[in-house]
Amino acid sequence: MKNVTLLLLFVSYLLNAQNIQIEPFSTGLNNPVNIKHAGDDRLFIAERAGYIRIANIDGTVNATPFLDIDTKVSNNGGEQGLLGIAFHPNYTTNGYFYVNYINNSENTVISRFTRSALNTADPTSELILLTITQPFGNHNGGDMAFGADGYLYISSGDGGSGGDPQDNGQDLTTLLGKILRIDVNNTDPGKNYAVPNDNPFIGSGSALDEIWAFGLRNPWKFSFDRTTYDLWIADVGQMNYEEVNMAIPSISSLGLNYGWRCYEGNSTYNTTGCADPGTMTFPIAEYSHSGSGVFKCSITGGYRHRGISQTSLNGLYFFADYCSDEIGILEQSGMSWNMSFTQQYSGNGWSCFGEDINGELYLAGVDSGNVFKIIDASLSTENHQLPRIKMYPNPAKDEVNFNLSDAFSNIESISIYTIQGKLIKSITNFTNLIFTLPVSSISQGVYLIEIMNSKGFKEVKKLIIN
Repeated sequence: MKNVTLLLLFVSYLLNAQNIQIEPFSTGLNNPVNIKHAGDDRLFIAERAGYIRIANIDGTVNATPFLDIDTKVSNNGGEQGLLGIAFHPNYTTNGYFYVNYINNSENTVISRFTRSALNTADPTSELILLTITQPFGNHNGGDMAFGADGYLYISSGDGGSGGDPQDNGQDLTTLLGKILRIDVNNTDPGKNYAVPNDNPFIGSGSALDEIWAFGLRNPWKFSFDRTTYDLWIADVGQMNYEEVNMAIPSISSLGLNYGWRCYEGNSTYNTTGCADPGTMTFPIAEYSHSGSGVFKCSITGGYRHRGISQTSLNGLYFFADYCSDEIGILEQSGMSWNMSFTQQYSGNGWSCFGEDINGELYLAGVDSGNVFKIIDASLSTENHQLPRIKMYPNPAKDEVNFNLSDAFSNIESISIYTIQGKLIKSITNFTNLIFTLPVSSISQGVYLIEIMNSKGFKEVKKLIIN
């Protein structure tokens, strides 16, 4: 379990191209590969071995797993294991959530489980929706998310090996190499789900009804923009290129062909038997393994930032590369997207991003077992040139003290905000070196304390009120 004092360290790393940093949030996880929220302040983190852990608002991780399906999951390393989670839009009332894992027969299973208590689920409540036969042990995709339409979207890889030897990406008679779209609130005959009646290939007879998009190699992570509802798909490349695809929610987005194995990114890979490239949708951005900087090999897709606290980051799309341990950013410029990378954060092995209920972003390292939060650099003590200010006790119950002796003449204001950015109280005109802020009337929770000096530099500390 993570020590709460870690929240106050603000050990952060300045990113090269943008004024952003990352700070520690949770530690001690075992191969984290997916992060989702369930409509509240908690983060649910899938561990590859078959566990879902809960990280609370202060970053502490519950000792008891939310779900333990270790015995059901094949975790032979590589790309197998528990891969994805998604919470039903009505999870608060029905307790339903969905998982994507590789079973002991090494095939993909999409299942529904049910919550049994606030912090635990019933491992015996499994309802299997889909089982997808996997011809090889890699390229399983594995992410899931509910769209604004209420349907469950699922990413599946091309079945593995190398170069898609079965041409599954272009084959509409298999669920491999696709984005699938199903209705979990209804059932069709013989199924524990229904197919939406506006899926692009429904009733065609030459394609499977569940397919929403195709031509993908290994869409390890995808996400929906919570503002525009655009779908962002990061597709892991073969030998040379990693790509980011984006679909705007409209009728023209249905049935898109993203080109694999005919194309890897924008470059020809194997066009034998391929359709005209004019029928395909090419990525909005790509990067090569051998381009400038350190060697890259595998993209981990993230989210377009839409937070309510780090608003200066809004509109940026975040992704990462597993091999280089760099974080990537796409920033829109007119009709194009500018790409930039950070320094390396060696030893993490970036595996997934997560978005909390407020739209703030997190990322996890499968190798380090650590989760970090992406923040605006202006909300960090790094480079703010403020003398050290002591704040105690923390956690606090009735009052919190500030020792201003090292910086008394420079302090202009001390303000307390909710995590959502709402101002609770602001104090100015300090007359003593030790200042006491009463907090007994403030509800329990986690707050941000902003200390501003006369030159406009500020320091932000996290305060826990019990």
